Amino acid sequence: MTAIEILEFLQSPCEVAVVIRLALAALFGALIGWERIARHHNAGIRTFALVSLGSAVAAALNIYLALMPELKADASRISAQVVSGIGFLGAGTILVTGRKQIKGLSTAASLWVSACMGMAIGAGYLVVGVACFFMVIFANMVLLHLSRRVEGNSKYLSIYIEVDKARGVTKLMKKISEEGFNISSMVKSKEKTLLATDCGLIIDLDLDRRRSHSQVLDIFSNQDYVNYIEEV
Repeated sequence: MTAIEILEFLQSPCEVAVVIRLALAALFGALIGWERIARHHNAGIRTFALVSLGSAVAAALNIYLALMPELKADASRISAQVVSGIGFLGAGTILVTGRKQIKGLSTAASLWVSACMGMAIGAGYLVVGVACFFMVIFANMVLLHLSRRVEGNSKYLSIYIEVDKARGVTKLMKKISEEGFNISSMVKSKEKTLLATDCGLIIDLDLDRRRSHSQVLDIFSNQDYVNYIEEV
């Protein structure tokens, strides 16, 4: 069989072809989940594999029902419900911490795209499904490093810092002014600090120029009144 004949077979409504497509959707979902869990995110291999597999089954079932002459099935109804339903699952992976950090957005988006990928593969639209898989991997691996590089050298920096209550805040304000930084906003964190004598602050800074954020953090961490600092 030629490559075109194999592709035509895999795209056909034949039950064997459908089973192969389901396995392919589950495999691709598992690979996306492996990338997520390797970075210690809360939705991993099984979750992504099941989401992609379930979406593929829904798409295949949609087509099966639509092809039955005695039924007047809407070929888009089940798929539409899958797209909206995955939103609830994705929302469960998004967390907002006490330091105003939003975590899980990329995982939620990956879950949603995996569902769409699974539906494309399940429906026999293999070229689009496979292309979607590689684009997700590209976004989560290649674009991640590009995003970190851009964000890590921007003129805007948000930090969580714990300083001594007695004298740390005043000295911190003086140090920020000396470095030529401007404070966009500053709020006191409600989280418990490492030391009872400290207070935690969340500060948005406008830097004087584009700098490496790690170098800026080093400037503050070397001060004796600072006991903890991290970028948020």
